[in-house]
Order: sequence, then structure tokens, then C-alpha cells
Amino acid sequence: MEHGDKHITVVDENGNEQLCEVLFTFESEDFGKSYVFYYPIGAEYDEEEETEIHVSAFIPGEGEEEGELQPIETEEEWDMIEEVWNTFCAEQEEEE
Repeated sequence: MEHGDKHITVVDENGNEQLCEVLFTFESEDFGKSYVFYYPIGAEYDEEEETEIHVSAFIPGEGEEEGELQPIETEEEWDMIEEVWNTFCAEQEEEE
């Protein structure tokens, strides 16, 4: 995955590929990582209905290499991600 990509392909633990839409990305200087919020294509993002949103840390690839998604590892990261998500949702509500 590269910054600015609109879609990513996620491979699950069984090797199945799922095309996902990128909702948004952000970087955390505190953790020195980039993060991506995404959801499976076909499960359109809708604030009114519950859409399963995923979030992963990612390391951008170098040169022609693709980036790598990584799981969120600490409670501190989850707390920071929750704050970012709440800010994103509040901004979306203001735009409506």
C-alpha cells in the first residue's frame, strides 16, 4: 500500500484476498508509524448503518515493493487510534 491509494488488497490468515476501500490514513509521530482505516469493498461505508471498519499499522514499501500491514500491538496505540477515529467521526458530522 502506498500513501494516497484508494484500495488495498488484504490477505487473511487462510490466504483469501479481500479488496478493501481505504477510508483514511494518518501518521503518528508518537509511535513512529503510519496507520490505515479501511473496510471491505461491497460493505459501503455508512455512518447510519454499522460497517466493519478495520485499522492496521503499515510500513510503506521501498521502490517497487508493496507496503506491509501490521496488527496494532499495544493498548496505548489503540487509545490513540480511538481518539483519531472519534475526531474523524466528529468532523464528518460537522460536514453534514
